[in-house]
Amino acid sequence: MKISIERADLLKAVSQAQSVVERRNTIPILANVLIEAEGNDVSFRATDLDIEVVDKAPAMVERAGATTVAATTLHEIVRKLPDGAQVTLTADAASGRLTVEAGRSNFSLATLPREDFPVMASSEYASNFSIEAPKLRRLFDKSKFAISTEETRYYLNGVYMHVSEADGGKVLRCVATDGHRLARIDSDLPEGAMDMPGVIVPRKTVGELRKLLDDDDMKIAVSVSETKVRFATPNITLTSKVIDGTFPDYTRVIPQGNTRKLEVDAADFAKAVDRVATVSSERSRAVKLQLDEDRLILSVNAPDSGAAEEELAVAYGDERLEIGFNAKYLLEIASQVDRENAVFMFNSSGDPTLMREGNDTSAVYVVMPMRV
Repeated sequence: MKISIERADLLKAVSQAQSVVERRNTIPILANVLIEAEGNDVSFRATDLDIEVVDKAPAMVERAGATTVAATTLHEIVRKLPDGAQVTLTADAASGRLTVEAGRSNFSLATLPREDFPVMASSEYASNFSIEAPKLRRLFDKSKFAISTEETRYYLNGVYMHVSEADGGKVLRCVATDGHRLARIDSDLPEGAMDMPGVIVPRKTVGELRKLLDDDDMKIAVSVSETKVRFATPNITLTSKVIDGTFPDYTRVIPQGNTRKLEVDAADFAKAVDRVATVSSERSRAVKLQLDEDRLILSVNAPDSGAAEEELAVAYGDERLEIGFNAKYLLEIASQVDRENAVFMFNSSGDPTLMREGNDTSAVYVVMPMRV
């Protein structure tokens, strides 16, 4: 195999591939990226056995062929090469080496045979549809903060993507929760997604998918089966196993009868919470909200480190309420608001609180209170 490729194209393809590779591997081949050259393209494939990413790049292919080489080493080399460099990759099967040449630099890397590289079994997808990148980005960006990190409740370690009903119509919905907070984000149902099975997309996959969604004009082809999900752009295909488990019935925890309404500027609120939380003890990070007619007092009282209080002008017309929250959860939820105002709906100091952006019900957040 011998190919010549522009550094920028090579770096983009290799960095996407190497981010899937786990740093600690018991199986040596999993630390490698599979390079396949054919026609006018070269593809870079990497996997951790749960996720597989294939990245195509244009290249001048002198001799077609394939080999595998350490992903992180190749990425580091390419990253350190000068901008605009033309890089030549030559694989010599006899010596088991891949030569990387650019300008006056020359590297020789150990390779492993391509036959050992595990390729994910292809599967039949029950549902195939395409969706604009900004819509998919919003669905996952706004929900991923609530993904649980507890390994024992593995079925919460991802975002539940499924078809649901809202306002009398069908929507594509993403939900994530860790038992303390919950995010539920809706988007118009794309054509062809009606029969999509509900799947739990793992946390790592959500992180990798985010890298495909920066181009606003891009359409993403999504394929879903009971066991796998695939996201594809013209150059990159990301295939992932889904979490094998049942996502709990989240509708039960979304409060319907909360009537006490607080409207507040989301940015001001987040900054105020951040300021008062500075003195709170790391473990609990509890912030108390005292609500009165059109004013909100945020306070923290940490016996070992001090106390803080800040007052905000808000829109609130119900009876007095005192309620406590984890500062980190409040900050994460407030930072999801794109518009100016966040609307909080309270019931009592012991009940879950609902938050949305203005009157928009397509993004709803729930956070559990804590005793203060």
